[in-house]
Amino acid sequence: MILDQNKTPLFDAVKYHVQRNAIPLQIPGHKHGYGLKEYKEFVGENVLKMDLNETRGIDVIWDPIRVMAEAEKLLSTALGANHAYFLINGTTAGVQAMIMSSCTQDERIIVPRNAHKSIFNGLILSGANPIYVQPEIDNYLGIVTSITPAGLQETISRCQDAKAVMAINPSYYGIAPKLESIVETAHSSGIPVLVDEAHGSHMCFHPHLPISAMKAGADMSAASLHKTGGSMTQSSALLVGSSKINPNYIKQVLNLTYTSSPSYVLLCSLDVARKQLATNGRQMLDHVLELVSKARREINRIEGFFAPDKNYFEKDGKLSFDETKLLVSVQGLGLTGYEVEEILAKDYNILIELADMYNILAIISLGEKEEFLQSFVAALQDIATQCKGKKINKIKPAHFSPEVVMSPREAFFSKKRSVPLEQCPGKIAGEMVMVYPPGIPLVSMGEVITADIIDYVRMLKAERCTIQGTIDPIVDNIMVLDR
Repeated sequence: MILDQNKTPLFDAVKYHVQRNAIPLQIPGHKHGYGLKEYKEFVGENVLKMDLNETRGIDVIWDPIRVMAEAEKLLSTALGANHAYFLINGTTAGVQAMIMSSCTQDERIIVPRNAHKSIFNGLILSGANPIYVQPEIDNYLGIVTSITPAGLQETISRCQDAKAVMAINPSYYGIAPKLESIVETAHSSGIPVLVDEAHGSHMCFHPHLPISAMKAGADMSAASLHKTGGSMTQSSALLVGSSKINPNYIKQVLNLTYTSSPSYVLLCSLDVARKQLATNGRQMLDHVLELVSKARREINRIEGFFAPDKNYFEKDGKLSFDETKLLVSVQGLGLTGYEVEEILAKDYNILIELADMYNILAIISLGEKEEFLQSFVAALQDIATQCKGKKINKIKPAHFSPEVVMSPREAFFSKKRSVPLEQCPGKIAGEMVMVYPPGIPLVSMGEVITADIIDYVRMLKAERCTIQGTIDPIVDNIMVLDR
């Protein structure tokens, strides 16, 4: 097979079926949008004509042999992998598949404590037991950064029977470990490395960005092309970089959670996004980095704001930083990140990606326009002039290490009851409590809830932070094991 990254085999096949305008005596029931006229008038005719069933000649996601197989091969080549699998239920599906294909019931896996909820859900599905490696903390910014090779080595010494190591490359904030060293540390003990690369699908296309999982020698990674690669929301990819991984078994695991009604609208966006990255990614990212560098310099001239760059995070050689993530510390202004986020949305019609107690985060990506960043900088200048706050009492970043009493899977299937927050300390969590974004649990199923955790939850509620994972939407109560 001749691989030409200018080709879009899946997209071309779908376009052919749209143009042939065949009589649709099959699902979906909207019949090219004729049965959903209001929606069709807004999104356009072609989108609904692309919403096909498993039509002859197009291929199916769970066992591709034609155009989708070719599209996946093009993707694996572009991202430096041995195999690639299209995902249309997000990187969550890829993360869960990596864990389920590496660990079975009661086996152990080393996981960063700042893991995303999808990793914890993967533990529930697989029945694996997590052994946590604690990441470093940046006390000035008040954020968790990343695990280190030394921290991983210490954890491996306590868990030499681990079936896999999970790494995050990069975090939501753009902070990445020295991944080559992480991989080397794990591989020297014979342990495969799985990488949650939800925020890093673009990184292999520019030399000034952190190294990608495949280039670092990781065994598997899951990459959200919809976050930073240009495809549509939910579309992602699972990558295999090791010849030791059985691709047929990976396909079997994926088929446990794959939908039997895939969206070709999403799948085609993956095909086109891959072409764009492979043929023009370097040039596009050159432009992105130029825009964000200019914005960062301008923000750092505004009193009360601080936008760290590579030099800040990489000064001691322990970390890497993706500069397409525009992280801005607002604590010098006397406002919380939550307050600045609200002001930007209400008064300036600007929506940012994330806010925490001390920071806001803007994601700068392939579709960025200079005027977007100009408006953002101008809004921050205006806020600095008009919205002086008060001194913020610095709160120690959340870095909890609850006692793990049982596996997440066992806790998930245990009998539970709802109790008020004040009664939770000492009880075993029957649900996850997490701040979203970024979706990192403060406490997970099967862990002992401490008074410190409850105090932190109360603080987050007072700041109107979004807390998810609990059945109670206002988090006055938490589900605990009934024992």
